[in-house]
Amino acid sequence: MTLSLSHCFLIVHDYDAALAFYRDVLGLEVRNDVTFEENRWLTLSAPEQPGVEIGLEIPGYFPHTSPADRQATADLLAKGLLPGIIFRTDDCDKTFEKVRAAGAEVIQEPIDQPYGVRDCAFRDPSGNMVRFSEGSADGLNP
Repeated sequence: MTLSLSHCFLIVHDYDAALAFYRDVLGLEVRNDVTFEENRWLTLSAPEQPGVEIGLEIPGYFPHTSPADRQATADLLAKGLLPGIIFRTDDCDKTFEKVRAAGAEVIQEPIDQPYGVRDCAFRDPSGNMVRFSEGSADGLNP
């Protein structure tokens, strides 16, 4: 049996603000942007990994989500407490300068971590943590 990752998801407060960040700042490519009923299916991929799509969803994307759960998710998002995403880069410092120049909120400037990577971190327009990592903690993938 073979398994591979096809999709992962981020909760965002605004599709268009997230699209501007992930597409225009980071250079991801839109794979799907379809509006249906009251929903929007929006996915992006890194050009080097077209088979792995990042889906952007707003709180309460699924119609069965209760108003209380929708609000709880929005509150966690606003506090920056939802899981983020990590991208591998071949130049952490260059990536940092590009993303900072675009106005993203800096969480961590580039540093060498004791587990073998050089990384930095930002918040996307919704407050999600977005990390950029150069090198590999396992030492196998530069």
